[in-house]
Amino acid sequence: MNYLPRMKLTTASMGLLFTLCNLAVLRADVKPAALFGDHMVLQQGMSVPVWGWADAGEQVTVSIAGQRQSTTAGADRKWMVRLTNLQASADPIEMTIAGKNTIRIVDILVGEVWLGSGQSNMDFVVSGDMAKYPGMAQRFAGVVNEAEEIAAANCPKIREFRVPLKTSELPVDDVVGKWQVCTPATVPGFSAIGYFFSRDLQKAINQPIGFITSAFGASCAQAWVNKDVLESDARLKSIMDGFAAQVAAFKSAAAAADSSPPPAGATAAQAAGAPGGRGGGRGSPLTNQHNPYVLWNAMIKPIQPYAIKGVLWYQGESITEGLQLYPVVMEHVITSWRQQWGQGEFPFYFVQLAAQDADSNRPEVREAQAQALRLPNTAMAVAMDIGEKTNVHPKNKQDLCDRLARIARAKVYGEKIEYYGPMYDSMQVEGQSIRVEFTHVGGGLAARGGDLKWFQIAGADKNFVEASAKIDGNTVVVTAAGVPAPVAVRYAWNRWPEGANLYNTDGLPAPQFRSDDWVSSPPAAGGGRGPAEVPRN
Repeated sequence: MNYLPRMKLTTASMGLLFTLCNLAVLRADVKPAALFGDHMVLQQGMSVPVWGWADAGEQVTVSIAGQRQSTTAGADRKWMVRLTNLQASADPIEMTIAGKNTIRIVDILVGEVWLGSGQSNMDFVVSGDMAKYPGMAQRFAGVVNEAEEIAAANCPKIREFRVPLKTSELPVDDVVGKWQVCTPATVPGFSAIGYFFSRDLQKAINQPIGFITSAFGASCAQAWVNKDVLESDARLKSIMDGFAAQVAAFKSAAAAADSSPPPAGATAAQAAGAPGGRGGGRGSPLTNQHNPYVLWNAMIKPIQPYAIKGVLWYQGESITEGLQLYPVVMEHVITSWRQQWGQGEFPFYFVQLAAQDADSNRPEVREAQAQALRLPNTAMAVAMDIGEKTNVHPKNKQDLCDRLARIARAKVYGEKIEYYGPMYDSMQVEGQSIRVEFTHVGGGLAARGGDLKWFQIAGADKNFVEASAKIDGNTVVVTAAGVPAPVAVRYAWNRWPEGANLYNTDGLPAPQFRSDDWVSSPPAAGGGRGPAEVPRN
């Protein structure tokens, strides 16, 4: 039997071993950010940043599609190049990233890249079959006609990158994740909105679609905004001061717990009284997705500035700022992201909450959401008619994504189609009636399934009553026998306006609206209180 001789470690050999270990640690291979991996989709037609890490001073060269871009890693070991003139292509190409080592990335497509963010309805995945797909158990899941949709999802030109759920006190540089090619085997774990939007858009423009999902269930809007931005707005001081106090209390309790045992049956976090993170319980406020900047730090900062065409946003049920401040925070989400990406005023399209018999989905919340339409290059997909009475996660994501894709097809890709239902424009009193005018009537107004419902009018007493409403050309005339001198009109002003049925002939629903401002909720843009477009078109 042969034995290896036992080595005797002398002082000299130990020193050599220590030196070699240090050299191994000091020499860092070139590494790209996680978004740059096999099967990725790169954005066509604009400057495309590619970044990562290497040894300080190391030259890094990125080669793809006949172009080479070189740079030198800085003292912080970070490097970035910008690719130019990438043309849309469904034919896979390769990228090499070379420094002291070389990385080869394969099966890259070039097309359109969209980011989806917000809360659980964006995180919501295609399959709800927990037995067949146990990995889906942690997420909200399961669409209408799930089995048929999965079987038909052989869409190799669609890819998704999912950012893991994470919070952080400080900004982080990278995420863990990989691009997935859309197949019946992978689509069960895709964001349902990401998949159906990408599918509809890909069919319309015949280009590869990449979708980055960075969403966290029950998250609040301020969690997605940079700390410096939030602190710069005096209107948000109460939110920031409250959070700072929570963090200080938690850290103080944690420090005390290190020196003495906590009370029987209580953790240090419970002693601090900090709110819990996802899944219930009480713990560090820094792990709670309702709190300021913790999701921007962990789930947005590390993916900036990956080149994207635009953003889809689905969030609103977890409004903790109060309705007066929610539009303020959302303005910061949109404007700060645009500034940080450095791509100008890219499209930002959001979903107005679906109807649901819950206080979180009351009409004042939907009205507060519509405030974002005051910002340029924004649009709103109406979901009021596809909600479920007791389910905050409606399963009909297909109709919703048809509406989102219509907006993109019309406003980004120039297709001549209607992309909104009838939008409230103005009203005039005509004797005992009110005549309501709309934009986006398409081929005309339509009452789906019978007489128009959910119209109300009020006189100077501000007492709204149910009214009859009839379509008259491209207007609606509203009358109530008990209101001889009407001054205001509302439509679908209810958290669960079941049967609200004003559409245009393109099959798109009118959103809720009101002409008055008689309650203490924020005004919507434009004439009256409906979600008017800015600018109108």
